[in-house]
Amino acid sequence: MSDLNYHIVYRPNPNAANSDKNVSIKGDIYDTDKKNVAELSRDDFVFIYEDNKKPVIVLLGWAGCQDKYLAKYSAIYEERSFITLRCTAPVEYLFLRHDKLPSIGRKLLNIIKERNLDEHPIIFHVFSNGGAYLYQHVSLAMDQINNNIKVKGVIFDSAPGERRITSLFKAISAIMGGNPVVNIPFSFFITVFLSLLWICETISNSLGITNLPSASNPYTLINEPNNWPQLFLYSNADTLIPAADVEKFANHRAKRGVEVKLVLFTDSPHVKHYAIYRDVYINTVCNFINDCSSEKLNPAKNDTEYNPTSNDSLLGYENSFLKITKQVILPIEATANK
Repeated sequence: MSDLNYHIVYRPNPNAANSDKNVSIKGDIYDTDKKNVAELSRDDFVFIYEDNKKPVIVLLGWAGCQDKYLAKYSAIYEERSFITLRCTAPVEYLFLRHDKLPSIGRKLLNIIKERNLDEHPIIFHVFSNGGAYLYQHVSLAMDQINNNIKVKGVIFDSAPGERRITSLFKAISAIMGGNPVVNIPFSFFITVFLSLLWICETISNSLGITNLPSASNPYTLINEPNNWPQLFLYSNADTLIPAADVEKFANHRAKRGVEVKLVLFTDSPHVKHYAIYRDVYINTVCNFINDCSSEKLNPAKNDTEYNPTSNDSLLGYENSFLKITKQVILPIEATANK
């Protein structure tokens, strides 16, 4: 069974010695006591920063995401001297071993604590439903163990979406890749198998045998008790996570008092917004992080749920209970290839 690896990158103070080097720490989430010194040069092992309020961006990858791809996103933040922590849950845990996810959520929080990152403002950047699965269990762990890390906001990139058999098939097909002649029948077989597991989970939960839906369906984050601001990056062209799912989720979060920002890319594929709209994407996430870190965006003061009338429009509607904005990014704003 695969372990969940993590990778932390520190950007040293420009005035410090060896400031041209990032501090890069790799580890295994099941061996959080190991320092992995052998993987680092001694000069890279620097943990002293004058600014102890530097934002920490925790990037949670999509199902099947390779770290080299997630690193392209973390580079956005590292170039701006933020600290990054990136990890992706193993595919088998996301689809088969849901029972492994709660301990992963707790141990990820332990890493943040052990690396002295808990005093920094923390932003989660969550990719697709795979990242949302993992974030869900981090959120549950924070509630269960009363962890006081200073979360300031969450960025949902192409997430979250309802569980659907068609979306499951497309996700598995994308993870497998390769020749369609082999891919399609194998993806179909795996989809049928996992669908049967979903049915068994639902039945087991209804009979009180297990309590797995919260562990296997990230859309239940719609009722997450935490109320820090949330940014949603999504697309009309996404065939895995429909735009309607994201807006339904965001609207419900806004009704719970969460400050919500929706950014709709009109034609970018699933988890490809950065590739097509690079400049807009970078400006959007950096502005959100700046607003969260400077507390221009503040968590709601209460959990009062606002119940609008049928004539109320949620998008763009603001009052003391509800604050949600939507921005539409047109193809003309795509970053030109250089």
